Amino acid sequence: MAWLLCLLSFAAAAQAPIHFENKAKEAGVNFVLENSPTPLKHLIETMPGGVAVFDYDSDGRPDIFFTNGAALPSLEKSSGKFHNRLFRNDGNWKFTDVTGRSGLAGTGYSMGAAAADFDNDGHPDMFVAGAYRNILYRNGGAGAFEDITAKSGIDSKYWSVAAGWFDFDNDGLSDLFVVNYAKWTPAFDRFCGDAARKIRIYCHPKYFPVVPNQLYRNLGGGRFKEVSDEVGFSRHLGRGMSAVFADYDGDGFEDVFVTNDKLENFLFHNRAGKSFEDVALAAGVALPDDGRPISGMGADFRDFNNDGLPDLIVTALSGETFPLFQNLGKSQFRDATHSSKLASATRIYAGWSVGFADFDNDGWRDLFTANSHVNDLVDKFEPYVYRQENAVFRNQRDGTFALTGSGMSLAKAAHRGSGFGDFDGDGRVDIVVSALGGPTELWRNLSPPGGAWLDIRLVGRMSNRDGLGARIRIGNQINPMTSAVGYASSSLTPVHFGGLAAKVDLEVLWPGGVGQTVKGVATSRTLTITEE
Repeated sequence: MAWLLCLLSFAAAAQAPIHFENKAKEAGVNFVLENSPTPLKHLIETMPGGVAVFDYDSDGRPDIFFTNGAALPSLEKSSGKFHNRLFRNDGNWKFTDVTGRSGLAGTGYSMGAAAADFDNDGHPDMFVAGAYRNILYRNGGAGAFEDITAKSGIDSKYWSVAAGWFDFDNDGLSDLFVVNYAKWTPAFDRFCGDAARKIRIYCHPKYFPVVPNQLYRNLGGGRFKEVSDEVGFSRHLGRGMSAVFADYDGDGFEDVFVTNDKLENFLFHNRAGKSFEDVALAAGVALPDDGRPISGMGADFRDFNNDGLPDLIVTALSGETFPLFQNLGKSQFRDATHSSKLASATRIYAGWSVGFADFDNDGWRDLFTANSHVNDLVDKFEPYVYRQENAVFRNQRDGTFALTGSGMSLAKAAHRGSGFGDFDGDGRVDIVVSALGGPTELWRNLSPPGGAWLDIRLVGRMSNRDGLGARIRIGNQINPMTSAVGYASSSLTPVHFGGLAAKVDLEVLWPGGVGQTVKGVATSRTLTITEE
C-alpha cells in the first residue's frame, strides 16, 4: 500500500501547476533596460536586452549580467544609467550590483551577451555584441574582467545583435559566432507609418540592407581569426537575430541555426569542422509550412519529445505563431507548430526570448517565451497589444503543449532577453527577463516537485573547459551543454534533468565522439563530471 500511495503522490505532483513568483525587487536586482526611444523611431531602439546567467566568481551560484543601450544618436553610454550591469548572487534571493568593480560597464549601444570560458582557465568570460561596438572580456578570476578586444582580432564593423560560443572544429577551444542584423546608421530618417494621422512607427525590416554573420576561430592566447570567408558564411546574407547550436544529425560536429527577420532562416551544416553549408530549405526549417518568412527572433535547439533528437523552437510576431520544427532524423525536420497546439496557443503573442526547460521536473521540457510586440503603437493598426505577459507552455508529454497559468499574467511589459538558472539551488529552473524601459523580472520557480532532479556541471580536459557541445543522456532524456539560448542571451549553467529516480546511470558524449558512463548517481543535487 505504501508504494501505491507514493506512486499516486508522484503522479499528483507531476500534474501540479507550474508556478513562478517575481522576486526582482526583493532580491535587489534593480536593473532598467535603457533603449533611448526617440521621435525618429530608430529601429535599434526596439532590439536591445541581452541577458547572461553565469557563475562569474565560481562560488556555485549563478550570477546575472545585463546588456544596456546608449544615448541616441551618439551610440555612447553618456551616463551611468546606460551601463551594462553585473549582479552577484549572494544566496537566499539576495543580489549585489558589482558592476563597478567588475569592469563590465561597457561602451556603446550594447545588444547581446554570450558567456563561455574561451581560454580554458576555469573562469567564464564574456562577449558583448553591440551596434558597431563589440567587446571581448577576459575573466581574470578575481572578480574583474579585462577588455581584450583590441588585441583579440575581433572587429566591430557591423550592427551585431547576438553571439554564441561553440567549438566548430573540435580542437578543444571555443569559437565565436557573431550574429549581425543589417546596415543602419543613426542618420536613417525614413518616415514609416500613417502620415495622415501623423503616426510614426518603426520601419519594416525590408528597408535595411542585409549583411553576413561572422565566425572567429579561437587561436588560443586570447587571439581570434575571422574565418567567415573560408568556411562559407560570408556569402549568406540575412538579418540575423539569434543563433543556437546543436549536432542535429549526430555526425560529431555542432551545427548552427540562425533566425532571420522577415527572411528565410539559416541552418548551417558543419562539414567536419572545415566548412558550412546552408541546408535550411532542404531540411525543412527555412520557413513554416505556409512558405512565408516570419519575424524570427529567439530560438532554442534541444529535444522536446524525448526521442533523442534536438528540435527547434523560434519566436516571431503576433499572428505568425512560434514555429516548432521537430527533428525526424536523417537530416529532416517537420513543422509541428499545429500538431503541437502551439499555433493556436502562441498566435496572439509576439515573442523575443525563448527556452526549453523542465520547469516541473517531470522529465519533459516545457517552453518559456518572453513576449512583447516590436511596434509600440501596434494597437492603432492591428488587433494586438504592445506590452504583453510572458508565457509558459507545459509539455503534455504527448507531443503537444498547453498554456499554463504560471503567475506571470499580471507582469505585462516590453520583454526582451531572458536567462535560465537555478538561482537558489532548490533543483527548480528559475528565469530572469529584461524589459525595455522597465524593471527586470526575476522569476522564482515555485512549482510543486515532480521526480528527482540532477544538475550536471561538466569539466573538459581535451574538450573546452566548460564542456560546450557535450551531450548528456539519462534514460530517454538527452540534453546538450550549450550557453546559447533565447534572444541575444546566454545561460552558462549546469545541464538540468528532472523526473528522475533516486539513482540513475548517465552517459556523457563529449565533443569529438568520446563517451563516458557514470553509474549509480544519486540525484537531487549538483554533480560535477570531469572528462576522462
